[in-house]
Amino acid sequence: MLTNRYNLGFFPTPLQSLKNLSANYSDYSIFIKRDDITGLASGGNKTRKLEYLIQAALQNGCDTVITAGAQQSNHCRQTVAACAKAGLECHLLLGGKEPEKYDGNLLLSHILGAHIHFTGKNRKGEDIDVVEKRLKASGKKSYVIPYGGSNFTGALGFVTAVKELKNQLKQTHTTIDYIFFASSSGGMQAGLTLGVAKYNLTTTLVPIRIDKERNNGRSIQESVLSIVRSGAELLNIDRDFTLSDIPLITGYDEAGYGQISEDEKSVLHELAQQEGILLDPVYTARAFYAMLDHLKQHKIKKGANVLFWHSGGFPAIFEYADQIQLR
Repeated sequence: MLTNRYNLGFFPTPLQSLKNLSANYSDYSIFIKRDDITGLASGGNKTRKLEYLIQAALQNGCDTVITAGAQQSNHCRQTVAACAKAGLECHLLLGGKEPEKYDGNLLLSHILGAHIHFTGKNRKGEDIDVVEKRLKASGKKSYVIPYGGSNFTGALGFVTAVKELKNQLKQTHTTIDYIFFASSSGGMQAGLTLGVAKYNLTTTLVPIRIDKERNNGRSIQESVLSIVRSGAELLNIDRDFTLSDIPLITGYDEAGYGQISEDEKSVLHELAQQEGILLDPVYTARAFYAMLDHLKQHKIKKGANVLFWHSGGFPAIFEYADQIQLR
């Protein structure tokens, strides 16, 4: 099951020590896992999920993939890139109205060959059935990838990512006490949760909520738990997971999804100028600010080794240029 995937990314991604930044937070050692450079059309964590999802589409004899997201969706950009590599037609359902000018991920999705449908208020795949029926009538066989690629098949990408990280830690004689990351649709969190359990990685996951909206009537934690419970049995993990096993740090998303505050703006510049690494303004900057706030406030034990799992999103910087530029 874990080896049944379509090769899309450059793995393993680097595990780096942020020595310059750590000097500013002397009670901690900060590391970063570079899934922003997975290699597929500007990189990102969704490439891990798509290796399993695209393989499933091909094995099911599909010639078309349908998925959904916001106009600056990293998932959608990586999905159409994966489809281009695999020879599949790709339809994207993107929230909002068609803009006069394409920028960031939307522009890249267009260049990569996506068939784009603008769906107004619906950005989480609410209209996928309509498009799927239309394509079926025209003779297409579609494979539907849920919002964010977040189901058990996609989560397998992060089960194997834990094994990858554990091998890197063993090779470098390093331990990680806490792993911070952005959690939105929940697939990455589900995969990491299963991977930590399967490979006995001694660490604490610290997922940061990015989006307050529910996903098809479910909270993020409910969505994650559903994937984890179904996955545990299939992966032979002998553990009865409950909602208490699915943490989620809230309070950093009060500005709303895609709304950039001074918090995101400040850390985006801080990491770039300290380490030469770029965050995106929507997901990773918000989660990175939350991590640094935990360190400043000593919300985690002093002396800990802390890892930030960089999930990518670089192209969105250009769409938000006016909001993140220092004046």
